[in-house]
Amino acid sequence: MAFLVLLDMFRQANDVYAICSMTTRTVRTKSVLPLAKLVCYYGSWSVYRPGNGAFNVENIDPHLCTHLIYAFVGIDATGSIRILDSWNDIDKGAFRRFNELKSKNPNLKTLIAVGGWREVSEAYSRMAGDRALRHNFINSAIMFMTTHGFDSFDIDWKYPAQRGGVPADKANFATLVSEFRTAIGTRFLLSIATGATADHIANSYDVHIISNVSLEYIFIFKLYVHVSSNLDFINVMTYDLHGSWSGVTEANAPLHSTAGVSVSQCIDAWIANGADPSKIVMGIPVYGRTFTLANPAVNGMGAPAPQPGNLELQTNPWTIVWDDAQKVPYAFRQNQWISCDNQQSVKSKMEFLRQRGLGGAMLWSIETDDFRGVRGNRYPILTTIKNGL
Repeated sequence: MAFLVLLDMFRQANDVYAICSMTTRTVRTKSVLPLAKLVCYYGSWSVYRPGNGAFNVENIDPHLCTHLIYAFVGIDATGSIRILDSWNDIDKGAFRRFNELKSKNPNLKTLIAVGGWREVSEAYSRMAGDRALRHNFINSAIMFMTTHGFDSFDIDWKYPAQRGGVPADKANFATLVSEFRTAIGTRFLLSIATGATADHIANSYDVHIISNVSLEYIFIFKLYVHVSSNLDFINVMTYDLHGSWSGVTEANAPLHSTAGVSVSQCIDAWIANGADPSKIVMGIPVYGRTFTLANPAVNGMGAPAPQPGNLELQTNPWTIVWDDAQKVPYAFRQNQWISCDNQQSVKSKMEFLRQRGLGGAMLWSIETDDFRGVRGNRYPILTTIKNGL
């Protein structure tokens, strides 16, 4: 079997991302169910990709996602919001044009994300651990949203108590989230992007505190319990679970696994640690992880692969294999091996999402779907997610 793999490669913190499209089947559209979120990250750096890979705000279909997140801004030494690309964001009006998408879909919510992999974790650690810096951060975020027209704020700190952070980050991050919610009330939405695994939870997130502000007990003949949610939703990054760093071929985001980490294990760990399933938004990747096989004749799951795959457009015939145990495909050609989701694997994930009663799905990221319809309909993965909610 052959297929066209579009590898629209670019670098983000030495990671290789790819558009993967493996099918041309037409899917029917239906409305998103009430309260089900379809959260789409937009990597604003994609405007600089060459040729047909260049992705502008105008390439976004504002009717597919319920929430659009602009990635990223950063912070400075005072904890204030720092614009990372003033030429694109301000001079070319990307912030403004992004928020103008709401004129085409009044139900659309727009968020600005702070952080990302390239931001130094120590800066967020210092900010979260200092009361004055936290307040600077929160006040700056509110002013930023008000100035540029965003509805909501997404904290994408990778990761509390990791990558140069300190153990106190876990408690300090919970305090930051609680204080942020107190400051904004219901004027804005607040979300976070989190690591997925049980280790991430143990090291970085106090699930009970970031999920809930407080319990207020009022005794007037009976007990009334009021629970005010700190976060409107939690974007759990259930991808990058495996990659070329493993040294063997493995799926980027397997739904199930008998040996390694899987999407289902991660989601169940969040629920077991106290997260409200209706607040969990499960991440789905729209990119591939590439590998170079040590021996082209050994090309299944777990094959030795000492380095990432080649950076080039892939248009030749590839062999596609469906791993039914993990509910994901993989593909190989000569010594190159790719793991990425397709419509079939996404349908399996959407079924799992519904079974667990989750709050929705998150896409990383909208510009890595087939937005030009090279293999058929535009946005095949995003449309499959939408149909599955």
